[in-house]
Amino acid sequence: MITNPFTAPPRRRGMAHVLVATVVGVTLMAGCGSGSGSASDSRAAVPPAAQTGSKVPEDQAFDPEKALAAGPEEPYAASVEIITERPGKPPLTMTGRANLNGPFTGHLQMKSSAAETESITTVDSNYVRGIDPTADAAWTKSPRTESSGLADYDGYARLLLGSGAASRKGMEYQGNVAAFHLSGHLSIEQIASVDANTHDFMRTKGVTGFDCDQWIDSQGRTVRFEQRFGLTSATATNKAAFSDFGAPETFSAPTGG
Repeated sequence: MITNPFTAPPRRRGMAHVLVATVVGVTLMAGCGSGSGSASDSRAAVPPAAQTGSKVPEDQAFDPEKALAAGPEEPYAASVEIITERPGKPPLTMTGRANLNGPFTGHLQMKSSAAETESITTVDSNYVRGIDPTADAAWTKSPRTESSGLADYDGYARLLLGSGAASRKGMEYQGNVAAFHLSGHLSIEQIASVDANTHDFMRTKGVTGFDCDQWIDSQGRTVRFEQRFGLTSATATNKAAFSDFGAPETFSAPTGG
């Protein structure tokens, strides 16, 4: 079982914040927002030369509040990449494939300078093992709990939108995806309503708030999310990217799990 000090149980249409290595260890941070229509990828076509951060043509612009409101009710799958950066230390990374926008399931790999871990979450269990290139490591099985759940990233987007006009940074490309950039500072009191575990972590560390940036696509799905925690000795940054959206996938128990 992988502990989850940063995220809350899943909510309807909430964004999945998937397993991520954070400043306190490997953390479940799943994340993706809701979108309109089906789970299929219907991103608008953009020129191959589109660069992250570049301006989006007006005919591809959209209202972020309308995009969130028109989100799908069904789960969908996505590729996930999350990197945690800490000054003076190697980054912690998590990559894999997961089902979002509903009960979280997925197959993920976590890497740090000291170890590499593999995790499979099915509809009823969690399986974790250390990856040892010299041996076939055994899986450890545990039942799903609330810490197998996901944070509400729709909620994060709504909090940022509610912060006022300054939070709306406008349309930007993220890769070849036209996305709306939201940015702001969220307090510990605000976080309690959308991400209980992050709220608890902040409270125990004496953190009163954090800066975050979020990019959502025309279907309301989060394609990128960044949060920066100011801790006692340094600032830790979590960077999450979600891509290749598609129909839900099946994640089964591993052989020998």
